Amino acid sequence: MTTTPAADELARVVRDHAGRLAASLVSLLGDFSTAEDLVQDAVETALRRWPVEGIPDRPDAWLFTVARRRGLDVLRRQQNYRSKLAELQWPLQPAPDDRLRLIFTCCHPALAREAQIALTLRVVCGLTTGQIAAAFLTSETTLAQRITRAKRKIAQAGIPYRIPRDDELPDRLDEVLTVIYLLFNEGYLSSSSDRAHSRDLVDDAEWLTALLAGLLPAEPEVTGLLVLIRLHRARTAARFNDAGQLVLLQDQDRSTWDHAAITAATALLTRTARRHRAPGPYQVQAAIAACHSEAPSWDDTDWEQILVLYDMLLHLQPTPVTRLHRAVAVRYVHSAEAALTELGALHQELDNYPLYHATNAELLRAVGDSEGATKADRRALELTTNPAQAEVLKERLAGAELT
Repeated sequence: MTTTPAADELARVVRDHAGRLAASLVSLLGDFSTAEDLVQDAVETALRRWPVEGIPDRPDAWLFTVARRRGLDVLRRQQNYRSKLAELQWPLQPAPDDRLRLIFTCCHPALAREAQIALTLRVVCGLTTGQIAAAFLTSETTLAQRITRAKRKIAQAGIPYRIPRDDELPDRLDEVLTVIYLLFNEGYLSSSSDRAHSRDLVDDAEWLTALLAGLLPAEPEVTGLLVLIRLHRARTAARFNDAGQLVLLQDQDRSTWDHAAITAATALLTRTARRHRAPGPYQVQAAIAACHSEAPSWDDTDWEQILVLYDMLLHLQPTPVTRLHRAVAVRYVHSAEAALTELGALHQELDNYPLYHATNAELLRAVGDSEGATKADRRALELTTNPAQAEVLKERLAGAELT
């Protein structure tokens, strides 16, 4: 869906102020569901009226007034809530960590992963149910049920509205970062067959990570994820051609990359690395992205450094996908034959992963096995759901038929 600068600004204002209002109301009322309903009513009213009336001078106060009015109407028979709302004034002075508490509540590990993402977008980002449903290509009814179940779970399980204790923080922070990382991946290259990517989801992922970075500046993995997202976003202009087709990294016009953003992101990563000598997986992934982003051309890529970084990542995240990406670096440091040996050990675990077969096809083609490469590309095409990736594979197969 195409948006205008005015619409983008409206969405930004709503996100910024709705998150603060939600955090404040949850803190005051102690009732997650009621506070979230009040905020969403205010957000939906803003999205309906602001394009016509203009964004008010005090968007936060405007949203608060609507939420308060709706709260008094809905909760008039609940004297406890009504008295609290009647006494509520704006501007509130919420604790600096109110929104952070809200993020951790939405991303509690007791909730299903899909519910965590939906609830975070709804409550923290201020998006409507319709917007989230459209982003994930599901019905509003299904999405609303998912959110309702999550809110019910929060109430029934007594999930606390607080920042985890120090001993809980590593596991809980990992969960929050994982949700944001998955959100970014879905936006960057969609798993849906109806779209190649979603800039809105990428925007939300960066916004959430920047919020976390501001509230948890001493957490290096938060900074690592923020740098990773910004480095990938810096080459947005080169990722798709005018026809909407995916342009692979080696073929991208690097003059269109946002080099100022790359410089700023890598500087932030360097400062973080100097303070923390034991990098986590997001910092290592960001360092790999920095190697690619700083290379003036594909041929100038520092593959030896990238291979070292993948060795570090493999130690931190010994997953088949990490090994797959490492095999690409092995190709350029050693040989395609060596990389094929690495891939051979992954066949059983990644047989249903399209990128595995697409990578295998590239390596087979590099060693002269055209028949094997065509077979691997066909398998990748069978498995892929992303339309842009599918077009790349179709072009490869068409080219193979001409040779």
